[in-house]
Amino acid sequence: MKKISIIGSGSWGVALAIHLAKLGNEIKIWSFEEEEANLINKEKKCKFLSEVTIPDGIYCTTSYEEAIKGSEYILHVTPSKFTRNTVKEYKQYVTNQTVIICTKGFEKDTLCTLDEVLKQEMPNVNLAVLSGPSHAEEVSKGIPTLMVISSENMKIAQELQDIFMSENLRVYTSEDMKGIELGGALKNIIAFCAGVAAGIGLGDNTFAALITRGMTEISKLGVALGGKKQTFYGLTGLGDLVVTCLSEHSRNRRAGMLIGQGKSLEEARKEIGMVIEGVDNIEVAYELSKKSDVEVPIISAVYNMLYNNLKPAEAVNMLMTRDKKSEDI
Repeated sequence: MKKISIIGSGSWGVALAIHLAKLGNEIKIWSFEEEEANLINKEKKCKFLSEVTIPDGIYCTTSYEEAIKGSEYILHVTPSKFTRNTVKEYKQYVTNQTVIICTKGFEKDTLCTLDEVLKQEMPNVNLAVLSGPSHAEEVSKGIPTLMVISSENMKIAQELQDIFMSENLRVYTSEDMKGIELGGALKNIIAFCAGVAAGIGLGDNTFAALITRGMTEISKLGVALGGKKQTFYGLTGLGDLVVTCLSEHSRNRRAGMLIGQGKSLEEARKEIGMVIEGVDNIEVAYELSKKSDVEVPIISAVYNMLYNNLKPAEAVNMLMTRDKKSEDI
């Protein structure tokens, strides 16, 4: 049995808590809201996962100190835009625990990946990243899922592999922490585009093209930013891209669909009711592509759609009528 802290009581944080508690671990979740903590503790429910009952072995608190004290591992599961401020608040309680980043995204103001944010705030921290095609709704129900754990220290990655592995969750290891982080962040943007395509009534041919060419953009930009090409064609790149583009559980796809149907960005945010990482990451990816001098037509089109009033149908036409090229993958 391990003592594990989870910073964040959203759907993914609670899904991971359920999985780890069922394996016999003692879990403490930190929540920003007293209401959510009470719901978890008293009613054994999570408002984001209405179909599951929270098992024994899970306790939720609004105190960082209470959540972290005595733990061996810390799972960071807050939205990317809150990561630095949240880490600033709890780092005083971190001793020698390994911190596992379970969030996919960038820090907008600095263009940093989340491992860079944590290293800046806690220079000596033992760090790992958990990622892959894994909707919280399915993990919480024990539906078979494959993921990847990465650390610059392979001993830590293998240790965490043992902790997370079960008959319902198969975990691989990787040394490419940067590539895994980039794949998880960038795929959300393409999933948002898939939703836009669905919202304006495009077909299967379009989705196949979007996923394929989107994968090309992700891998090119990801390699330019320090990831390994093969990582982007594995579970944490292609695998995560497919599930996020096609699944009804995907917030990014749902948000894009609402935009395609004519809703404003604010209306889409309100209807989804949770953080939409893909939208938050579009500006970052666009800026990173310019800094890296990498051509990303799809990312550029969706950026102009959100921030320069480009209509979805016009964006499609712009992509379809680009200069002729050979297929470069």
